[in-house]
Amino acid sequence: MLYYHCQPEKNKKGRNESMIGQRLQQLRLSRRLSLESLAAMMGGIVTKQALSKYELDKANPSPYVLGKLAGALGTNAAYFFAEPGIRVEFVAYRKRRRLPDKDKRALKALIEQALEDRVRILDLVGQSDGSRIPVRHFKVMEIVDAERAAEELRSKWQLGLGPIRNAVSTLEDNALCVLDIEANEDFDGISAIVYDKEDSVKTVALVTRSGIAGERQRLNLTHELGHLVLDIGEDMDEEKAAFRFGAAFLAPAPKIFQEVGRKRALVQLQELLLLKKQFGLSIQAMVHRLHDLNIITDSYYQEWFMKINRYGWRKQEPEEWPFEKSPWLKRNVLRLIAEGLMTQTDAERILGEKVELETPASVTERRAFLKLPVEKRREILSQQASNVARLYAEDREWREMEGSADLAE
Repeated sequence: MLYYHCQPEKNKKGRNESMIGQRLQQLRLSRRLSLESLAAMMGGIVTKQALSKYELDKANPSPYVLGKLAGALGTNAAYFFAEPGIRVEFVAYRKRRRLPDKDKRALKALIEQALEDRVRILDLVGQSDGSRIPVRHFKVMEIVDAERAAEELRSKWQLGLGPIRNAVSTLEDNALCVLDIEANEDFDGISAIVYDKEDSVKTVALVTRSGIAGERQRLNLTHELGHLVLDIGEDMDEEKAAFRFGAAFLAPAPKIFQEVGRKRALVQLQELLLLKKQFGLSIQAMVHRLHDLNIITDSYYQEWFMKINRYGWRKQEPEEWPFEKSPWLKRNVLRLIAEGLMTQTDAERILGEKVELETPASVTERRAFLKLPVEKRREILSQQASNVARLYAEDREWREMEGSADLAE
């Protein structure tokens, strides 16, 4: 089932005016604010009814109110007039039937907002290259095709067959956007394709829930990657194919055969824990992987899952893999600040944290100088001019160069 981000129908107002409502609603929802709570944040200068009218383009806020809205939502007034430079196509909501519509809208708004920022950063640092991402490239007519697709993509990205130590960094190194968001347990993950105004792929996004076990996060992300890169036949179970791809991407069959063998009648828990540590897959996913590759029989597979249920490991397993983060976003935001291409306010909004900036000594000294009384500044400048004149007079080498015949010619 596909969810598309659609632009609102244009009304009789100008494009800039009609953009305010869309932008306001996107920002409010992305910050999980109700109309009532936003009105309260603004000190009651507008009612929730007025805010609703702004979002529906039935009224326009005054410049004063617009400024207050921008302050409350952590942006600047110009943002409300800026037309989005991207179009986001959401590809898959898992557990979507259990997720309330208002939560879906909030999550979509949050993701769209984050992706606008990510695309802007990719463009500014010269890393925007949608051609590296094979969207719906691998045809899957039978389940083994998903296995082959994972191996082909690893080859395309030059990953070899070894374990992937940090899946988030690996994905971001290949021009994908990886997001983790605060959400309830009814949300596992979503994938999306980001297009520019010419409908060319800018990037793709893989989204998972914050704070979950790292092994679950990794499989969630590679499963969502499967939804993006696989072209799944109508007779195939899409979820099954995407999960098979995700597990094969993290634990390629040749490497599993090398580590485990091709047929096993018994697999010890300690061995599964070592495999979990090596490949970053949960015990459940690893048992499933061994069964998919026909290393263990159907009956032994069922036996293991009865153990998993008995130990209560469906939700939490021993020796959890840490939740993965990548330094990509923070590193590039700090780079853009240093290069004067991003403001501190924008950086803090994107990162969701305070950014402490070091002021160069020259800037600090200049600011201190400008705070001095005029007479004191004149005295300092006069002294500096005298010092320069004295150094010039004493510098014989420079004076000889001035009189050089070669230079005169």
